[in-house]
Amino acid sequence: MNITIIDYNAGNTQSVVFALERLGIKPTLSRDKTTIEQADKIIFPGVGEASSTMQFLKELGLDQIIPNLKQPVLGICLGMQLLCKQSEEGNIDCLGIIPQLVKQFPNNGQDKVPHMGWNTLTTKSDHPLFRGINPKDYVYYVHSYYAELGEATIAQTDYILPFSAALQYNNFYATQFHPEKSGDVGSKILKNFIELC
Repeated sequence: MNITIIDYNAGNTQSVVFALERLGIKPTLSRDKTTIEQADKIIFPGVGEASSTMQFLKELGLDQIIPNLKQPVLGICLGMQLLCKQSEEGNIDCLGIIPQLVKQFPNNGQDKVPHMGWNTLTTKSDHPLFRGINPKDYVYYVHSYYAELGEATIAQTDYILPFSAALQYNNFYATQFHPEKSGDVGSKILKNFIELC
């Protein structure tokens, strides 16, 4: 199976490569249109700032390629946010694939922002992305912005407020948490994505 990671200098790319290699998968890193379009599965990672990253995607022409992909795509962290409609980080239009908004965590005077560390998921129990995942399992987060809850939400986490921990819209899947940094639980989720029909 050909797994391609979209290569656009995202901060967590190598972590995703290593996580897949631990599953016995050797992914391809590419920003080439044909290579991406011919992949069986695609991972769209991301760590950084939304507006500058969107500008970089436009310079590479990836903003035209990603929305038209037909195979399963997994966005991670900033990758998830960029799949959404708009982000308050830089007040920008994102790729517009998932019809949800990305907002900044409010300052409640108690909880730290960014949300950094381990937290649990409330998932749609029958969703194939979370096969074998238990309600008390922990995943790892680092983010100051979140996607609102909506029709595409397939998992949520509570931190300051309830937010979308994972989304699915057609063939696009996404996690706000970092499966590549979430130990055995994250490995299961990546394996589940790879095994999606």
